[in-house]
Amino acid sequence: MNAPTPTHPVPPEYAGLRVLITGGSAGLGLATAEHLITRGARVAICGRDAGRLESAAHTLEAAAKSTGYGGAVLTQALDVTDGPALTALFDRIGHEWDGLDGLVNSAGVHTGGSFLSVTDEQWQADFELKLLAAIRGTRLAVPLMERAGGGSVVNVLSVYARFQTVGSMPSSVFRAAGLAMTNGASKELAAHGVRVNAILIGFVRSDQWVRQAAAKGIDEEDFENAMVKRLAVPMNRPGTSEEAAEAIAFFLSSRSSYLTGTSLNVDGGWSPAI
Repeated sequence: MNAPTPTHPVPPEYAGLRVLITGGSAGLGLATAEHLITRGARVAICGRDAGRLESAAHTLEAAAKSTGYGGAVLTQALDVTDGPALTALFDRIGHEWDGLDGLVNSAGVHTGGSFLSVTDEQWQADFELKLLAAIRGTRLAVPLMERAGGGSVVNVLSVYARFQTVGSMPSSVFRAAGLAMTNGASKELAAHGVRVNAILIGFVRSDQWVRQAAAKGIDEEDFENAMVKRLAVPMNRPGTSEEAAEAIAFFLSSRSSYLTGTSLNVDGGWSPAI
């Protein structure tokens, strides 16, 4: 069966773009991968759950075929906190793609508890997942991006990077550190042709909230409405993963070519800090 003929030109800012998305097998990571691949990008995704990763690959391959833009997908099951495994993935990308244009550090879910209840082990696990893995990934991406003539790193953080509330730790601490890393790395990596920016996510519909609603035995829509009300989101609704993916894709594209060290709230106006 022949691939469909594209109905309009491939968006030039995405055609052939080579992007790795960590945590790309579900939620925001998968939405971003689908957004890119339907615009002609080549997308690599990784995640810990091999079954979910395989399902995501089928979704992306079908999306690529439906557009006729020639997007391609590469997958690898791994834990991003495993340094050697992450290194092997970047080596594979370098071998198969001969370079990398974009990295989206999106692995991780929100974790929060009272300061006195969070254990040393929980602090360490959150540090390794949300901060150290992004540092490693960015460091590994630079040589591949230099080979490609430049590139873009997008760190997917939370609005809690700018302000902390009761019960927001350890997540908020390492999101704040991720924002500091974004700013610091952007200054050094500009000389290598690499831009580093961040997306700060507010209450955006995702798998982790679906799981929370199910665990509490609450209807998903009722759960979302309650969260929107409790957080007092000015736009009076949750964001969608597609809306967040659009913002991430902007930072990966040539449309943001003079932006680095920048962060963007995707939160419906909720955050008190910008």
